Amino acid sequence: MEEKVFFKHPLGTKLCGVINNPSESKTTPIIIFAHGFTSHKNSKSYTKILNNLREAKISTFRIDLFGHGESEGDFSDITISKGKDSILAAIKFLKDLGYSKLALLGSSFGGISSLMAAAETKDLFCLALKSPVSDWLAIAFPKQDRVLEKWKKDGFINYQSEESSPRLKYEIVEDAKKNIAFEIAHSIKIPTLIVHGNKDDVVPYEDSVKLSKLLPNATLHTVSGSNHHYASTDHFDEMSQVLSDFLISESEKANH
Repeated sequence: MEEKVFFKHPLGTKLCGVINNPSESKTTPIIIFAHGFTSHKNSKSYTKILNNLREAKISTFRIDLFGHGESEGDFSDITISKGKDSILAAIKFLKDLGYSKLALLGSSFGGISSLMAAAETKDLFCLALKSPVSDWLAIAFPKQDRVLEKWKKDGFINYQSEESSPRLKYEIVEDAKKNIAFEIAHSIKIPTLIVHGNKDDVVPYEDSVKLSKLLPNATLHTVSGSNHHYASTDHFDEMSQVLSDFLISESEKANH
């Protein structure tokens, strides 16, 4: 029913994921989960969605992106492209296993990685996004040219996150300039749901308003008063339920 698997990133590094298949059938839909920056496949933010999908007999594939969790690669080497390629590798892996109905749920940094992946594949029937990043550089280092100049000179920076201060190489900056979701949104035609709190203190809610207008087939659900982490129980429950309902509804359509 639940199985840990390993598959290859295009760079040759080993990626890790967990497949949960309640129906034990490969003809039913399977949802790939792509986590946020410095997070992992067992993030607590997935709990309710996973339970809802399991009850609906929908399979899931929670992956660790390059340099995260049990996947190989040095975190300091992470870029949006490496996140995107982790997702595309997961899609290929599932197709090779015999799955054909695939969807994607991306959170925050996993959101922009998912958007870039969705723009490059025709293998997804829907896309769900939880507080997605649309322009990483604008969020992470707004108007901080001096910081970026020093980073370029030194080659790395200690990036402050809430839980740690990991080292990041400058490569992520150059890569982020080429991976802006607003620029590719028009090419993602599949049904897309964005869930975002309008009091998000990490990723601007306004970015998702803009993104939802650029995506041809998107709906934006606003969780009123919520921050980036859906810290209150009510906000967390609303986010989980809305994403679950969308994925279950689109899975039912994909089955017919």
